[in-house]
Amino acid sequence: MAEETLGRSQDTAQLDPFSVAPAGYSLTDDNSKWPWGKPSKYADPDEAFERSVESITNEKNKQELFKLLMVGVSVEVIVEGMLFQGFRDGYYTPDVGLLLKGPLAIIISDMAEEEGVPYRLFENDDAMTEGEMDDETFFRMMKENNPQMFGYIRENVNAAIRAGNTPQEPNFMNMSREEGEE
Repeated sequence: MAEETLGRSQDTAQLDPFSVAPAGYSLTDDNSKWPWGKPSKYADPDEAFERSVESITNEKNKQELFKLLMVGVSVEVIVEGMLFQGFRDGYYTPDVGLLLKGPLAIIISDMAEEEGVPYRLFENDDAMTEGEMDDETFFRMMKENNPQMFGYIRENVNAAIRAGNTPQEPNFMNMSREEGEE
C-alpha cells in the first residue's frame, strides 16, 4: 500500500534521480518526426534572409516587433528568438541562422529608426565595452611582453613632458609617426 501511494503521488524521477536517460540518449532517437530533424527548407543563407525579412516586414509582424522594441526588448533578444524559431520550424540550420544574426539586427534597427521607434541594440548596456582592457593592465602587459615598445612610448612621453607639453591620452594609431609628418 505504501508503494502504491508513492507511485501515485510521485513520478519515477523523484523516487530515483538515476532513472533519467543517460547523456546523449537523444542522439539515438529518430528526430525525423520534428521539423528540425529533417533537411531545412532554406540551405542558402540569402533565401533564408529574404524569408526572414518578408516575415518581419509583414504589417502585423512589424507592429508586434515595434511593440516589443517599445517595451524594452532588445534587438539582440528579438533576433535570437527569431533564429531559434526558424531553426525549430525547420527553415534553416543553426549555422545558417548565425549568418543571419547581424543582417537581421541591422534591418530591425533600421526599421525602428525609420519609424522613430526607440530601441536597445544589445541586452546588456555594457556589451560594447565588455571585456575591454584598462590602460594600467595594457601598459603592465606591454612592459612585460614588449619592453622595447614600452621603452619607446615612455621615452616619447618623457620627451614631451621635458618640452613643456602636457601628456595626453596615448593615441596608438599615431605612435609611429614623427612630429610634423602628416
